[in-house]
Amino acid sequence: MHTSFLAHAKGRYFWLAALLMVGSIVIYAMDNPTEAPNGGTWLGYALGTIGALLIVWLAYLGRRKRNFTHGWGTVKGWVSAHVYLGSSLLVVATLHTGFQFDWNVHTFTFVLMCLVIFSGLFGVFAYRTYPSARNDLKKNQTLDDIFLKVEKIDSELARLTADSSSDTKMVVSSAIERTVIGGGYRDQLFGRDHSSVVVDGNVVSNKGQQQALEFLVEKLSRTEGKENQSVGEVVRTFNTRKQLLDIIREDIRMQSTAQVWLLFHIPVTFALIAALIAHIFSVFVYR
Repeated sequence: MHTSFLAHAKGRYFWLAALLMVGSIVIYAMDNPTEAPNGGTWLGYALGTIGALLIVWLAYLGRRKRNFTHGWGTVKGWVSAHVYLGSSLLVVATLHTGFQFDWNVHTFTFVLMCLVIFSGLFGVFAYRTYPSARNDLKKNQTLDDIFLKVEKIDSELARLTADSSSDTKMVVSSAIERTVIGGGYRDQLFGRDHSSVVVDGNVVSNKGQQQALEFLVEKLSRTEGKENQSVGEVVRTFNTRKQLLDIIREDIRMQSTAQVWLLFHIPVTFALIAALIAHIFSVFVYR
């Protein structure tokens, strides 16, 4: 039976993280320093050492995922540890600071750590949510299957409009030719649609194929008899095309969203390690 990485080994890392957070809070509450709590007290050093070791150890997951056939543990176990122990850093590192923040490298390191943790939590959400959502969206079809359906519909629309009026033929053919899917990374991430269509000799936006569909529906309302039936078939077929394009764009958007966190998470992790080194160096050299 499949077990989520969140429940790996009966929640071993959840309980370890919970123990670490509760223990840190209890010791912090019981401590009675002669000065205001800060990273320079014995407790501050202890919690800082734990936090620094956790950061370095958890950063190793990136390398571990590329070499999962060697060494201790499994990828699922490492991901579980990464999520729970990484989240526990919010408590450990905050108590390490003694809630003393200022415009310095120490606070900068703390901010970077928070950015890494929260981007990682978003990664967990994306990892657990988007794969099944994409399958539900596509009804277990591949993206290539849906593209193939769109191509067949395009050919069908060309056949249906072969004997249509020039304006109908122009709208349908230009809508097909000027359909834009994907685009740049930001276009994919935000589901932007730069499609256009030629209506009455003017090139206008056809976002979501809406302008072309509105033209066809309005044309349908002004026709009768066989022409009405012909335009009606075009409208139904074009609407099916629109729905398929919506599925493609939403799938691309979810895929891009599921990947974009890594483009932020990994560079900020390296920045965190660099800032952590500077933080430790400044503590022991300039204290």
